Amino acid sequence: MKRTTLEVIAPSVEEAIVRGLEQLGVPREMLEVDILDEGSRGFLGIGGRQTRVRLTVKSEEPVPQIQATPSLKPGTEQAVGQDDTLLNFTIQTTSELLAKMKIKARVLAKYGEADGNGEVPVLVDINGEDLNVLIGRRAETLNALQYILALIISKEAARWVQVVVDVEGYRARRERQLRQLARRMAEQAIRTGKRQLLEPMSSAERRIVHLELRDHDTVTTESVGEEPNRKVSIVLKK
Repeated sequence: MKRTTLEVIAPSVEEAIVRGLEQLGVPREMLEVDILDEGSRGFLGIGGRQTRVRLTVKSEEPVPQIQATPSLKPGTEQAVGQDDTLLNFTIQTTSELLAKMKIKARVLAKYGEADGNGEVPVLVDINGEDLNVLIGRRAETLNALQYILALIISKEAARWVQVVVDVEGYRARRERQLRQLARRMAEQAIRTGKRQLLEPMSSAERRIVHLELRDHDTVTTESVGEEPNRKVSIVLKK
């Protein structure tokens, strides 16, 4: 039986998958993801070539599992109570990437909460001293590291794995800042009656703003512009 396939070009794998889901009309767990072109982002997250992926609606077959459990290097750590091959692989891979960047840090991995499609993300926490270099301007370095890890881990697992990387609680702090900014700019839109444009953000950060104002009585939001300078616009409801 011939399986349905679709090639998608987008700024990131995640965005390509979202676009593919909209076109194919299937849940995410039914897709196989093949990275045809990783783009030219690199560690600094800069580059003009977009990601190209092939999405295939898979048959009802068991998902291949990772067979070997890699040994952990000194200084790495699992989530308490976890004995999981995927987490072990994630920790070791992260530690090896950090070593190549000449960065000493402690790595912790655990599973997050399942999303609406039942997908369970892998959460990676990196802790140490003077790790600002891992974040970069607008979190470009952090997002690039997260993107690369997702590619490596997904390839090893033979399925797409959502990976979320945080450094010293940066993402939690950034999320609080974005929520506060969203509310403040919504108030300014109401006060002035004019559209408010926020700074360029990643798709993940734009999503935080959209969600924060989703149920607002007076304003609504939309994303405008082209990557990598796509922004959130806050306007009064008509």
